[in-house]
Amino acid sequence: MGKFINILILAIIVETFLPSFGDRSYNNSYKWPTVAISLLVRNKAHTLPYFFSSLMNLDYPKDRIYIWIYSDFNADNSVDIIEDWVEKYGPDYNAIYVTTNTTSGQLHPDEKTTTNWSPHHFKHVIHLREDAIRFARRMWADFIFMIDADVFLTNPSTLKVLVNKNFTVVAPMLISDGLYSNFWCGMTDQYYNKITEDYKPIVNREKVGCFEVPVVHTAVLLSLRHQASDVFTYNPKNIKNYKGPINDIIVFALNSKNNAITLNICNDYPYGFVTVPLEDGDDLRKDQEQLLNIKLEAIGRGTPLPLDEHMEKYVVYPEYWKFGCSEIFIINLERRTDKRKLMELSTRELGMEATLFKAVDGRDLDLRNLKELSITFLPGYEDPYHKRPMKVGEVGCFLSHYYIWKKIVENHYKTTLVFEDDIYFVPYFRHKFIQLLEEIKELDWDLVYIGRKVLLDDEEEYATPHTTRPLYSYWTLGYLISERGAQKLLDAKPLDNMLPVDEFLPIMYDQHTNDTWKSYFPNRNLNAFSAAPLLVYPTHYTGAEGYVSDTEDSSIVEVKALPGRLRNEL
Repeated sequence: MGKFINILILAIIVETFLPSFGDRSYNNSYKWPTVAISLLVRNKAHTLPYFFSSLMNLDYPKDRIYIWIYSDFNADNSVDIIEDWVEKYGPDYNAIYVTTNTTSGQLHPDEKTTTNWSPHHFKHVIHLREDAIRFARRMWADFIFMIDADVFLTNPSTLKVLVNKNFTVVAPMLISDGLYSNFWCGMTDQYYNKITEDYKPIVNREKVGCFEVPVVHTAVLLSLRHQASDVFTYNPKNIKNYKGPINDIIVFALNSKNNAITLNICNDYPYGFVTVPLEDGDDLRKDQEQLLNIKLEAIGRGTPLPLDEHMEKYVVYPEYWKFGCSEIFIINLERRTDKRKLMELSTRELGMEATLFKAVDGRDLDLRNLKELSITFLPGYEDPYHKRPMKVGEVGCFLSHYYIWKKIVENHYKTTLVFEDDIYFVPYFRHKFIQLLEEIKELDWDLVYIGRKVLLDDEEEYATPHTTRPLYSYWTLGYLISERGAQKLLDAKPLDNMLPVDEFLPIMYDQHTNDTWKSYFPNRNLNAFSAAPLLVYPTHYTGAEGYVSDTEDSSIVEVKALPGRLRNEL
């Protein structure tokens, strides 16, 4: 009985005074565990400014971090960036150990290109990973974070969250261009990645949590506090009767399985991004384009990749140009500086020379304004879903587009690209948009959607390989419009029968489903097309976290409350 009481007291003491790794709120009376960060760098000059900025942005105490960096076989200035960053920020960390080899050339003896994972290349990486683990053990580190230079952690709490998971091996799920991520859900008998039915729900965060998987890589936290860590290895020579391929991540995975060590991927928070590995023979420019795609998606999600001022000098932006258009307008409410900043970041990344167009703010409109502008509303208009009249935000939105159409006609702009400010650009936007411009040269077009809400996708006919003839659609996220198209819209005198702009356009190309509304616009001769697939999408969908609509979050135009004479005029 006395022995049981002593054990119980000891358990209470441990529970009370030792830090809790299962809880994000770490016991403040204890220092955070020490973490060794291992970084292998090869030809990553384009990613390093963002990688280092993300690393510095982590809220983990820097005096509890050791960093081990190895860089060789570079064809770019990766080493210069590493050395500059270490000189500037090295003193902030407990210690940084850097090894660079500029005499090894640009290729391994059996490599054909820098992106060719030859046997020598794999063996070299395995050797370095083993060195990294030995380094962490010598430093008595509690954890080692194996991370690659093309990982961009946008969640500052990433390292704290992972440490508190209390897993022997855990990885934060990273987002990429497409469905690629830093884990596998299955492995074939030949040791290849096997896509299972569990994969997409995890990548798309339809299932949220931490999941046991056969392989994690690219950004992996290993606990050296667990006794099981003594068997960690990336070297097949350390595994008895190893029959798998000479591949560092597969060796580690199979060895972990043999020793009953679970590998875990966590998607409980958005952690960050990663580029897709290049295939043999790929040009490094493909990796740079992937980085651009990630930067644009991060901006679209409202979490731009961190970029330290000192590192920005290594970032190369494209020269500004108008993408073959006469003018590019971005409609933005003056009070929405947040959206304006994100759009400015996107256009800088794309090299897009765009003009900010000050939107008409519905909040500033009153009944006198409507009369002065000679605005009357479409008789009997009700929102198809909410069964309500127009809102002042919708009036402001319509007028913003309307004034751009007037500017197009006044200045004889041949081709104009119009964006709203709550969009993100699809991967490879520049290439796809130029391709679209080439295709529509064969069409007699007035307006081409590049972003909209498609309502009848399967029923739309293709006009060219990448354009369709749109049916009834919603939204005016982005569109190309010709001078002739703008004139047709003005000639329809839409202020005499105003309704939301995304209802007006389908009427004008004669695909609206409401015949009564259409009857107020007899000349429905707008030649409209749509990019297929679309080139811009909304940053947030209705009801999603972070969704804010400046049109929906506004008051209804209370026409019924007006005096009789003025109500008739409106």
